[in-house]
Amino acid sequence: MKNFNFTDLAQKSINKGSIESKDIIKIINAPDDKLLEILNTAWIVRKRFFKNNVRIHILNNVKSGGCQEDCKYCSQSIQSKNKDIIYPMKSEKEVLNDAGNAYRKGAFRYCMAFSGKELSLNYIKKIATIVKKIKKLYPSLEICVSAGFLDKERAMILKEAGTDRYNHNINTSFKFYKNICTTHDYKERIKTIYTAKNAGMTLCCGVIIGMGEEDKDIIYMLEDLKRIKPESIPVNFFIPVKGHRIKNPNYLTPQKCLKILCAFRLTLPETELRIAAGREYHLKSLQALALYPANSLFAEGYLTSSGDDIEKTKSLIKEAGFIIERIEI
Repeated sequence: MKNFNFTDLAQKSINKGSIESKDIIKIINAPDDKLLEILNTAWIVRKRFFKNNVRIHILNNVKSGGCQEDCKYCSQSIQSKNKDIIYPMKSEKEVLNDAGNAYRKGAFRYCMAFSGKELSLNYIKKIATIVKKIKKLYPSLEICVSAGFLDKERAMILKEAGTDRYNHNINTSFKFYKNICTTHDYKERIKTIYTAKNAGMTLCCGVIIGMGEEDKDIIYMLEDLKRIKPESIPVNFFIPVKGHRIKNPNYLTPQKCLKILCAFRLTLPETELRIAAGREYHLKSLQALALYPANSLFAEGYLTSSGDDIEKTKSLIKEAGFIIERIEI
């Protein structure tokens, strides 16, 4: 580690499109006094492909709780003891109003999440109707939908309605997956990801760091994401929300989180990298430094946990010297 030159990794990432497994291990386990050097390395790559722009995403948990799956990290699982967050699908009026608010607040993308493994065709058609109306009202607002597992028919309905992007996370590595969920397997997630891709939607495909995985699991995640080639990767840092059933979560320092974000940037140089859940909880006063590897973030909270409001998020971006990116009509 003493003679390891992190800056050399920037050109390696730009020229070859990725770095090696041994480099990832050195980055995420580097001593904290190397953090600024690692951040600068990630910044060289991030600036090359995204300049100093930052995209703000606003997430709307449209249908919450009661999911039949047993994902241990999630308070929306039917096995969770947290019943405070259960509610049926919001009305069309509410969702359209929320989309308008997101647009007026400067969101680049409006993300709608619907709890459940595989929604019925009627639900998918309802979502499609809402997407069409949002697109008519706010044509420049990017729309991302997360509605569980998809078959070809459901995917095409969403695509034809105007859905720009589909979110379906891998969450963790194929090796570790059985430790966080037993009611479906990793291969089912990959199948839905490619179903959405084949329907013509771009992909948002994220991970959750801190659920007890080992360093090698981070490498496996990155290898699979390189194969999938999603347009967007939200990196979530595990939040011990009420109702979770993760037995041995990792201890994450702000410095560790930043090094992991840098590893993602250098491995996937041209992918939109988002600071997602856990930004406020884990990064604390170092949040602005995460914008050196990442070029997007969520504002106004996550699925079942709160987060910084839009004005505080905008201030964070601007005070760090970055520019808020937004598509205009």
